[in-house]
Amino acid sequence: MRHLLLLSSIFIALFAIIAIYLKPEIYQAASVTTSTLITYLSNLTSNSKTTSSNHQPLSPPSQMNTAKAAMSRSLHHAKISPHLSSTRGHSDHGWLNTYHSFSFANWYNPSYTSFGSLRVLNEDRVKPQSGFPTHPHRDFEIFSYILSGELTHRDSMLTKGHEGDASADQFYRMRRGDVQFTTGGTGIAHSEFNEHKRDTVHFLQIWALPWKRGLKPRYHTKHFAEEDKRKEFVTILSPLKGGVDATAEEEAKAEPVVEGTIPIHADFLMGAGIIKEGSKFEWIVGGRDNVTEQNKRKVFVHLPMTKGGRASIRLDGREDAVLKEGDGAFIENVNKGDKLWVESVGEVEAEVIVLDTA
Repeated sequence: MRHLLLLSSIFIALFAIIAIYLKPEIYQAASVTTSTLITYLSNLTSNSKTTSSNHQPLSPPSQMNTAKAAMSRSLHHAKISPHLSSTRGHSDHGWLNTYHSFSFANWYNPSYTSFGSLRVLNEDRVKPQSGFPTHPHRDFEIFSYILSGELTHRDSMLTKGHEGDASADQFYRMRRGDVQFTTGGTGIAHSEFNEHKRDTVHFLQIWALPWKRGLKPRYHTKHFAEEDKRKEFVTILSPLKGGVDATAEEEAKAEPVVEGTIPIHADFLMGAGIIKEGSKFEWIVGGRDNVTEQNKRKVFVHLPMTKGGRASIRLDGREDAVLKEGDGAFIENVNKGDKLWVESVGEVEAEVIVLDTA
């Protein structure tokens, strides 16, 4: 009898535990076997030890993976919208094969007209002995970033074969790593030609809206070393010192707020980096040392088509923000000082362009 009472007490205790801890789908079942109870209580004891040490229950694997991914992000508040290469405008004119990330020439898409002060991003390939004949520009900040081949810039005052001792403002043959910058201002005219006999030139041409119209036209050219871009993002453009109210003297000096960069008449930064596969670079939104004006900012990231489709990047650790060659991404709701991580996740290194605008 004593044994029967002891056995009954044990079963009563077991069912009390079941009522408290067991999931509804288990304790509402028609029957619970002794082996099921033993297995469950064993798991419960194991989990209880872990819970008491961490002060919180264990999460399912899927939740743990999500939490881990979230911890790798630094832009929880940001909206990242990929702009796939297939959604770009495209024209092949024979001598020119061009892709438009924003509405340009005969291609118009109301979803892609501008992004902050960024207005144009064309990825161009120009065949040998061809190019853009002399044409006018005004009231845009225009810059060319050379990826391969060579591109010759000529001011409208110069003709081929009469360069003489002309300055780089009037004549410049650009190669990989070079950036040529033009302030259209009140109006200029120039040509951009591939004078090479064999090689196609591949470059990005980017336009930004200046902070005011009627500026004095100006050219700048500068080379940015390959080895520097393999270490971290290198700043290519930064705002002109003096800003929108720059004096005539400041305009003449043409000093950028970031030493070693090209000055632009806009609250705008451009960066470039070559990221080894498996590595990642950090871009500080708005630049380091508080160099830009507006706190609320936007960033456009572009991955040029340089590696035959083998390069790929991931933004902010997000699986839904993986870009392939030719893709770009709009990054919104970011502030000055935020950190954007760009990781190379393809088979080969990735050359990445960052455009940071108010």
